[in-house]
Amino acid sequence: MDAAELERLIKISKERPLMPETYIPWQLEPEATDIFLPEFLTSLHGLEIYDALTPFQKTELARHELVQVIASYAWGESLFCVFMTRHLITLPADDIEHRFLLRELIEEFRHQEMFGQAILKIHGRPIKQTRLHQFFGKFSNKYLPADYLFMGSISVELVTDIYGDYARRAPNIYPVIKKMFDLHNIEEARHILFTISLVKTHAARAGYIKRTLYSYVILFNIFFVRTMYVKREIYERIGLENPEQIYKLAARNFKQKFSETCLTDIIQFVEEWNGFNAATRWAWRWLLGAKV
Repeated sequence: MDAAELERLIKISKERPLMPETYIPWQLEPEATDIFLPEFLTSLHGLEIYDALTPFQKTELARHELVQVIASYAWGESLFCVFMTRHLITLPADDIEHRFLLRELIEEFRHQEMFGQAILKIHGRPIKQTRLHQFFGKFSNKYLPADYLFMGSISVELVTDIYGDYARRAPNIYPVIKKMFDLHNIEEARHILFTISLVKTHAARAGYIKRTLYSYVILFNIFFVRTMYVKREIYERIGLENPEQIYKLAARNFKQKFSETCLTDIIQFVEEWNGFNAATRWAWRWLLGAKV
């Protein structure tokens, strides 16, 4: 991305900031007709058991799963901010990339506070990441080079942007959640523009092995984000029997619908730099159910 475009994005960030404190109508309480997620994004929708749920259980399912989505965003952005802070010290203070990343960090920290406030507003109780999630997040953040971490970042940004877009456009979505996703969508668009430009430069210089590794970094980032959404504890909380069995059904169901609804943009992105090959296609099909 050229310097003039980055200057334009920095100017927008400075002159037209979206402040969660005033942009989101925090004073509004959910109405009886409000929803927290579109039905098709919930893990049980499409299964026979979903039709047997009471309206209250359906609402609670969406609320609990929305909390997991929001909590995963906050955790992922926290990890990325740790990396970006380390990356900044490798850049001169007057460097255009340094200046843009500072603006991005400011916005990402505001997003994390916003996500936490939204969880409190809907009385959420996020389920903690598994030890494997924590290990993967901390290990990759500490040991992977910058280009790999930017690859992981853009993969999560593209997927969460699509997910949030479905939610904010849904009829009767709770206004606090709608405006939260609106704000995130607007500001993440600038981050995505920058990161896509950056990683495409790295991908253009990469050979077969490095493109393969990039593809796996993206794959594992998406897989770990997706597996933070569906939790057996949620089925216990809404009063379902045999939560372990329901979890297995829900995980398979959600894997399929996630593949159908959330992977289009990221698949197109990986295809642009030939990230799908004999060493990667099978893994994308197996872990994500991707049609590649």
